[in-house]
Amino acid sequence: MSDEGSGPGIDAEGLRERNASLHTNSVESAKATVLDRNFKEEHADKDEKDKKTFGRTPNGTVFTVPQTHDMVSQLLSPSQPKNFSDVLVLAILGVHILTLFYLPSSFRIPVFAVIFLFWRACYNVGIGYLLHIQSNGRRLVVWAKQWRLFVNPKTGENPHPALYGMIKRELETKIPKDYTFEDAPIEYNTWLVFRRVVDLILMCDFVSYCLFAIACGGRPAQEGIHMTVVRWITGWSLVGFNVWVKLDAHRVVKDYAWYWGDFFYLVDQELTFDGVFEMAPHPMYSVGYAGYYGISLMAASYKVLFISIIAHAAQFAFLVWVENPHIDKTYNAPAPRRRLDTESEQEETQSGLTNEAPPLSYPNQPSQVHNLIGFHNIDLHRVTDASTILLQLFMFALTVCTPTTAFHQTLFVLNAAMWRVWYSVGIGYLLNRQSTKKKWTRHFVKYGDSTDEAWRQWKGIYHISMTMCYASFVAATWKMYSFPGDWGYGLVLLKHVLGAGLVALQLWTAISIYESLGEFGWFFGDFFFDQAPKLTYSGIYRFLNNPERVIGLAGVWGAVLITGSSAIFFLAILSHILALAFIQFVERPHMQKLYGRSLRRDSGLVKSLKRSLPPPLRQWQGSVDKMLHETADFVEEFIDAARPKFAAGMNTIVKDSTALFKGYPTRIIITRVAPDLAGYNPKDYSLETEGTPSSALAMSERTSGKEGETARSPPERRSDFKTLHFEYGAPIKVKWTAPLNHHKKDWVGLYMVADNASREATRVSSQGRWVATNKDQFASATSDNGILFSDALVSGTTRHDGESKDFLSGAMEFTGDKLWWTTGVFEFRYHHGGKHNVMAISLPFEIRIGRFDEDDVEVDANGLIRGAVENALLPLVRNCFDRDPDIAPNTVEEAFGSLVERDEKYARRVVFAVHQMFGIEFAPEVVQADGNVKNLAWRIGNAKKVLAPYSMSSSRGHTTPLASKY
Repeated sequence: MSDEGSGPGIDAEGLRERNASLHTNSVESAKATVLDRNFKEEHADKDEKDKKTFGRTPNGTVFTVPQTHDMVSQLLSPSQPKNFSDVLVLAILGVHILTLFYLPSSFRIPVFAVIFLFWRACYNVGIGYLLHIQSNGRRLVVWAKQWRLFVNPKTGENPHPALYGMIKRELETKIPKDYTFEDAPIEYNTWLVFRRVVDLILMCDFVSYCLFAIACGGRPAQEGIHMTVVRWITGWSLVGFNVWVKLDAHRVVKDYAWYWGDFFYLVDQELTFDGVFEMAPHPMYSVGYAGYYGISLMAASYKVLFISIIAHAAQFAFLVWVENPHIDKTYNAPAPRRRLDTESEQEETQSGLTNEAPPLSYPNQPSQVHNLIGFHNIDLHRVTDASTILLQLFMFALTVCTPTTAFHQTLFVLNAAMWRVWYSVGIGYLLNRQSTKKKWTRHFVKYGDSTDEAWRQWKGIYHISMTMCYASFVAATWKMYSFPGDWGYGLVLLKHVLGAGLVALQLWTAISIYESLGEFGWFFGDFFFDQAPKLTYSGIYRFLNNPERVIGLAGVWGAVLITGSSAIFFLAILSHILALAFIQFVERPHMQKLYGRSLRRDSGLVKSLKRSLPPPLRQWQGSVDKMLHETADFVEEFIDAARPKFAAGMNTIVKDSTALFKGYPTRIIITRVAPDLAGYNPKDYSLETEGTPSSALAMSERTSGKEGETARSPPERRSDFKTLHFEYGAPIKVKWTAPLNHHKKDWVGLYMVADNASREATRVSSQGRWVATNKDQFASATSDNGILFSDALVSGTTRHDGESKDFLSGAMEFTGDKLWWTTGVFEFRYHHGGKHNVMAISLPFEIRIGRFDEDDVEVDANGLIRGAVENALLPLVRNCFDRDPDIAPNTVEEAFGSLVERDEKYARRVVFAVHQMFGIEFAPEVVQADGNVKNLAWRIGNAKKVLAPYSMSSSRGHTTPLASKY
């Protein structure tokens, strides 16, 4: 990338030499500049310590990111400069250590359990909350601006000069090179202050955990010397592995990601996620906690083990609810809008031909969408779901109602074994025949069905087989399990903990596989549809080629540990052997036929382990791999030759809420009244609304013939006022006027008229549907979204209320999440001084969606109304998508933006509107699957045609006849 490509107005060389922040013309220009500078620095002929890193802020400021060091070296290394915050952290750690030695032994365990849980809560809840509000609204930076923390006191605008001086000394002491406190962007300075808080919490969290382990540590009374040696060696090995994971992760992500720098600013560069990042997902939070369990082993304490599990679970919650949403928002931006460039591509996409069989979806017909996996997809109207639940209930009833005798235990074990054999061998045979001869698809085509029907039936039989396989195994496990009489005896409790952990591991593996493959891959869709597949290794497959091979059956071995039963051990062995055979003889040949040489031999984990082996072991391992590969090929050729004989006689396959608080005699109402309200006259405030008028059809529906005779005609009006009707989802512009001395923290909120009984004060939350009158007045980045202009001076000569005083005016636009996405009557309220005292209320207006009138539209040459449906639907869909050019279509054939698939709120808006306009109820997934207005219009027309015999409306003779016609 050349210097010219780094954007207009960018002096990249000057930035490099002076370490000064520069503003670019756009975010894209800043990103290009940072990528260019970082690429050149990475490939420059310099020592690693002399290379610079460049970053950018959300507003497009490019700056040099100074080099920083990890918290341990900052605190403990004599070569690193120390400041007051370092001394404070070390003093707090010292207090922790002294507390352990001076506390009575009986108080040590409970006191340090509380201390550790406090610091863990500070980490996962406290830091998690700060990062969440920083990610959603840049709240920490907003606070820094409001408190003027980094404003030079020489300007006279910093109310805390002493605090400014202390922060300046602290930060410049820690970063003596490439850093000037006054010149650094406010986002970077805020991050530096934030990381000092993180240092304190993380160090106290780790030290308090170690002290708790010391307080709980000891040697079991009857433990032999060999077990003690094994326990300590294993423990130290896990701790050593933990240290290596942390160091290797820091090598890759450095301080920038270690301290969540991308919540504040961005460093665009090419990173190679090797080493530990090829071994496990989120290694710092998964295998990076192995040391906790090593310390638990050395302490020989269940208390340490259980508190380690709690801490680890809290860290995963932190990952799921804080880090992952930010990662998706920052690095996984929605893909560009899908476009069909040529007619041939369109025909190919719509037809989906498979081996000259009938298409998956007929031309001009959108694909079906009704997933099977997941509790939220259960639909008792579907035969597969109803059958699955009934079978589960039957299995549960048998398990609970039958006695636990040797005879019944044997029956349950045999039942589980038969279901496992069917699930692996029977299903495997069907897939093999489908892979080689399309046997399953040909059966349905023979009877006139489509490949779509074959695919649906296959998913049903596979789903029932899978659930029954695991349900029968759980039932057999329950029958063979007996509650221990003494949980503290031997390793009973440890076995239960490890068994539960293995069960959780298998559940996580299954969820990860489904997230990576989707419904299509979960049900082996590439056995049924040939569609030029592209092989990618994402999610769990980035680390393992076949997760099912080992951890995919971890829960089965967890059941063996929990029950200690030889029968369950037999089922586990059988399950694992059959699963490996399924992978080797069903999946592997099909994958090789489909993907050929693009299949990788070694997974990320295997490559990482091989790189860590010494050269002699690596050579020996290569020889063993070659021998095993040749043996597998020989066995495969033998089975291929013998398969026709085994299959000769096989012709048929056996098929199988919240309670309401009411009745209180009184209510407590708290009204927030601004202390400076005196002197403000509500008559000096006003609100005026402008919006897209709704269709005439929507307004005419106010009279439906159900009224009395005198109410059926339009009402007589004695003024020029007209009822305000606005389109569903269309932006609404609000103009306001206020006196010259109005409070800068005034704001306007949108409410349902029926939600407020008082006209003087608002006593219901706006739920984010509000806009500030002036910018930069609230600690929320979204409060300014929608401001068009503020505080425009208007001469009093233009007033029509008899007053002559000048006044201020402004305008704002409510759109997207600031609107109500339902129908009803609404109003805007102007509030004073950041509180809820009402100064003005707009005229009420109605949001209504007109019903689609089939009798009043033109039909096409085929007698269909699809074109009319498309024309009515397009503006509605555009409104539902916020008229955002990145996702809202301009034509009926233009695809929806990718954000529609990621955020279900857009689809939910559309299905509500469709229900109101056409009387057809769809699931949100239907909108996401259809992908454009044309497909959705076809689906609406098809649904109306299917439901026509049951409709009570007159529609071209296709509905139930009305009595008036006879």
